[in-house]
Amino acid sequence: MFLDEAYWTNRYNEKSTGWDIGSPSTPLKQYLDQISNKGLKILIPGAGNAYEAKYAYDLGFEKVHILDFSPIPIAQFKQSCPDFPNANIFLENFFMHQGKYDLVLEQTFFCALDPQLRKEYVKKMQEILLPGGKLTGVLFAMEFDYPGPPFGATLEKYIQYFTPEFEILKLEACYNSIPPRQGSELFVQLRKS
Repeated sequence: MFLDEAYWTNRYNEKSTGWDIGSPSTPLKQYLDQISNKGLKILIPGAGNAYEAKYAYDLGFEKVHILDFSPIPIAQFKQSCPDFPNANIFLENFFMHQGKYDLVLEQTFFCALDPQLRKEYVKKMQEILLPGGKLTGVLFAMEFDYPGPPFGATLEKYIQYFTPEFEILKLEACYNSIPPRQGSELFVQLRKS
């Protein structure tokens, strides 16, 4: 399966966006609520309609950035959040991105990538995170018995993917998932080694 820009744009055109919950995910919302340093430079890759970015921006995080390579969610986000700085919006392939960040928020991006790109994902996260930077978010805590996306993994596989490049601060069952996803998500917080 070739999960290129055309594939995702087609999914938006067909309104086949089961990953889109229509609001910020509860785990990321509650995580952002706990951060006092509003000066962090944040990236949300594969941001889609970027509810978490709007939430973070409304909380006072002025250095939050979004990235997606489908123009449809980017255009929808610009309409829903017109005050968000255009300079913080990237319409591009994540693997080509050159920014540096204190924090990358993971919400349905890792699981949307072809599993063959997982090593490249880890390498790219290492590249774009500043020293001591964190990768934080939600991953699926299961493997799916149908062709993806989404693509999940087991806890053991996630540990293999992310070590030794990252220090695992948290990789545990997500206690505050939305009801339809209860028991199927892991909360992850990794620090760049």
